[in-house]
Amino acid sequence: MGAAEEELMTLDVPRLSAPTSGFKHRLAAIVIRLAGWTTDGAPPALPRLVVIAAPHTSLMDGFWMNAFAWYWGIEFNWLVRKSMTSGPLGYWLRYTGAVPIDCENPAGLIAELVQAFKTHAHLFLALSPEGTRSRRTHWKSGFYRLSQAAGVPMCLSFLDYTRKRAGFGPCMKASGSVSADMDFIRAFYKDIQGKFPGQFTPPRLPEEDRSPAPRAASGPARPR
Repeated sequence: MGAAEEELMTLDVPRLSAPTSGFKHRLAAIVIRLAGWTTDGAPPALPRLVVIAAPHTSLMDGFWMNAFAWYWGIEFNWLVRKSMTSGPLGYWLRYTGAVPIDCENPAGLIAELVQAFKTHAHLFLALSPEGTRSRRTHWKSGFYRLSQAAGVPMCLSFLDYTRKRAGFGPCMKASGSVSADMDFIRAFYKDIQGKFPGQFTPPRLPEEDRSPAPRAASGPARPR
């Protein structure tokens, strides 16, 4: 990937500083330090953002995502199955920013999320494109289509269990070239490993494997 293309896709944005006080920040800092984790990359100082949360191979990923959010003093929203938001666990999930969705009826979800970005002055929506903790053939493309439709940048966040580091990487806007954008994302996650590396789904969208529709023949048909 050339330097000019990379500069076109990525955004040079200011970054937030961690708060110096507050119960959540102090608690998260203690938990992170005791577990041997380190912060590597501050969150962008932007009002609205689609956050790519990867790799996602363990239930612990949600716990650490929220721990680092508390450390940085930011609030995430993230999507979960509606069936998971009942009972004591459901209360905790909603408290930490979970938004229940009906996975059996996903039609119109992108339109609803686009509207949410329009009506909220501040919204960090964390999406896991893998869609599951098991290895699959492709990422789901909802994060990409949402970024395009809402006109909101994407930010690549990560949990690297091998090096025990987590943070926010580059921000980017969809350039219109799915393959070029995904090449950039693939390069970023190349050396980052989840808790169970064998369950990580490689960053590839179904759209990259679809052949373009054949062009219709031009000119008048020849008589047989």
